[in-house]
Amino acid sequence: MTIRVVLVDDQELVRVGLAMVVDATDDIRIVGQAADGVEAVALLAETTADVVLMDAQMPRMNGVEATAAVTARENAPKVIMLTTFDLDEYAIAGLRAGASGFLLKDASADEVLHAIRAVHAGDSVIAPSTTRRILDHLGTARVLPDASPLLERLTARERDVLLEIARGHSNAETARRLFLSEATVKTHVGHLLAKLEVRDRVQAVIFAYENGLVRPS
Repeated sequence: MTIRVVLVDDQELVRVGLAMVVDATDDIRIVGQAADGVEAVALLAETTADVVLMDAQMPRMNGVEATAAVTARENAPKVIMLTTFDLDEYAIAGLRAGASGFLLKDASADEVLHAIRAVHAGDSVIAPSTTRRILDHLGTARVLPDASPLLERLTARERDVLLEIARGHSNAETARRLFLSEATVKTHVGHLLAKLEVRDRVQAVIFAYENGLVRPS
């Protein structure tokens, strides 16, 4: 299956570089480009895409605003925020807005391709160490006083899996820690995402922190 990608960045040189990386593959292709958030929202209203590489800082409409507009639509593509700094406030806001992760602009070609494929498959593109630093920020920024009623939908085992995800553990690590098969963990992840009404693992982690299930270390 070919992964359809839209590039959004106000720097043409960045778009050209990303396009060259993607064009070297057989399973990913560029279906559109935009120079700012306004163009991106309009383009994605008419273009079917699986993944969007979205610059965080752009004129007219920044990447956070554009991400919120794009991910609010039915059958929305997955969004990867592009940022210059590891803890750019735009990247954190982008995760809240619905992005599935973020990628530094100095990432290697292999890292870019891995990120696109991982997000398309429903995984996160944030390394565990980086996830923990971001969640340290999220946890101190906002923790809801009362747990969401959506948590009552989870079984005890699904809650266990959610806690493991929130601590930055992969499916394989979670399987070992909970003495489950990796396939069973994947099933639990799918169920808890649906029950919590979140799009992916990143949003599930944010949900866990904002509802006080786990706290920054």
